[in-house]
Amino acid sequence: MTSKDFENKVKELIDDLKGVCANYGLGNDGNEFKIITQVFLYKFLNDKFAYEVKQLEPALAKDDNWQETLSKYPKDDYQMLLMQLSEGTAIIQPDHFIASLYHKQDEPDFAKLFDDTLMDIAKLNTDIFSVKEDGGAKVILFDRISEFVTISKRDAFCKAIVNKLINFSFERIFNEKYDFYATIFEYLISDYNKDSGGKYAEYFTPHAVAKIMAACLVTGDVKNVTCYDPSAGSGTLLMNLAHAIGEDKCTIYSQDISQKSSSLLRLNLILNNLVHPIQNIIQGNTILHPYHKQDNGQLEKFDYIVSNPPFKLDFSDYSADLDTKANNERFFAGIPNVPKSKKDSMAIYLMFLQHIMHSLTAKGKAAIVVPTGFITAQSGIDKKIRTKMVESKILKGVVSMPSNIFATTGTNVSILFLDATNKKDVVLIDASNLGTKVKEGKNQKTVLSSAEEQRIIDTFNQTKQVEDFSVAVSYDDIKAKNYSLSAGQYFEVKIEYTDITPEEFEAKMKGFESNLENLFAESKVLEKEIKGNLKTLRYEQ
Repeated sequence: MTSKDFENKVKELIDDLKGVCANYGLGNDGNEFKIITQVFLYKFLNDKFAYEVKQLEPALAKDDNWQETLSKYPKDDYQMLLMQLSEGTAIIQPDHFIASLYHKQDEPDFAKLFDDTLMDIAKLNTDIFSVKEDGGAKVILFDRISEFVTISKRDAFCKAIVNKLINFSFERIFNEKYDFYATIFEYLISDYNKDSGGKYAEYFTPHAVAKIMAACLVTGDVKNVTCYDPSAGSGTLLMNLAHAIGEDKCTIYSQDISQKSSSLLRLNLILNNLVHPIQNIIQGNTILHPYHKQDNGQLEKFDYIVSNPPFKLDFSDYSADLDTKANNERFFAGIPNVPKSKKDSMAIYLMFLQHIMHSLTAKGKAAIVVPTGFITAQSGIDKKIRTKMVESKILKGVVSMPSNIFATTGTNVSILFLDATNKKDVVLIDASNLGTKVKEGKNQKTVLSSAEEQRIIDTFNQTKQVEDFSVAVSYDDIKAKNYSLSAGQYFEVKIEYTDITPEEFEAKMKGFESNLENLFAESKVLEKEIKGNLKTLRYEQ
């Protein structure tokens, strides 16, 4: 079976689980997300355990009843087997196997048995798979998912789930790499990562944006670096960055206020066999309570930072708490004022930008998605931040993306690149005219081709100047343009000249004079006709 066949099988499983939820009244329910992702994760961990133990005990791979055989292992032998499992493999007991639940599905209180199984696995693996809250509490892998349906339907609901899990195994695809799991992950969460989640809605960063950010940040051989996203969402940017560097050459750190996003990022890491960074996933408010700190209490500094922060968000309920001496250095340009109305329009991305600048190492690099209006704003916090970037010489470049590159928002966006070591030219790219318009649901979206993505990447990394597309400018050039980072303001204005002889010039002028005389004569005739017509008008009672 090919990778594509397996991909289709996995997608069928996801669709089957969504069908079960729909049949029990949970379709599009707020809890459907937890059920689908947690059941999928249980299946994935179960099959990965099976794959690992069969690698360690080849005889089990030939045994059609390997679960039963394994359950008869002496306790010490089983424990020894568990100790040999790879880092990303969950510890699972024989009575936790899907096959074990399948054979017990007609027992009384099956829903309780199903929930207890998930909770046991979560507790056994707390130290490996738990996400932390910013207060230090741990968020374990699973909930008691049968409790999301009415009591009378719980047993039947859990039976239906188990019967969907028994007929397909992941075992033959654990040698697949990132691109395979990225596709599966995106399909799995496609219904749960949209802008319908209320105040803290997550936005799935398009792959084109993630690819460009990673490819422009990572241009050589990189080893032993730290990667951070202070608004990580489901982890698309971090995973692309780690993939570009090499997952074994970097350590991932993140924080996000959303419980849903943190759970999705954990799932993303597990699918990609990146279990060790899970302890660095923090669920909490980055702006108010940044978690990652050095031993001396100062904020941690990172080698690579990526972020697609929320642009507008009401943080008025804690904005006063940010105005402290400890935060003065971090928020050097200031804190946005609380508007009298429409508090949800507060530009929170300006806080994330300042936090990121403060969190870079002396050789650090960053890529941040910002509203395009930021790169030209001529007053306020926006300009103070850009001024600091230029004066500190930490800018690498800006790529202004096409409109509707995000289907979920009509805001035009640009990617801002920082590099604390860049003392040379800054590359500005206007990619706004690239891409093809397509419909995605009710929204219109712009999609970049692979060639267009590569054109942006190559132009940026080679600091190319391309007419009406890109320009390389010095820090002094940017100061002279009032700190504008819009490529269009630096493009050369071309005036076309046509060489003609004195005789040709004289002939053209005479032609113009003749035309004017004719027009003036015609206007005099019209003037007389209008006056004559006015005299004929009479008032009638």
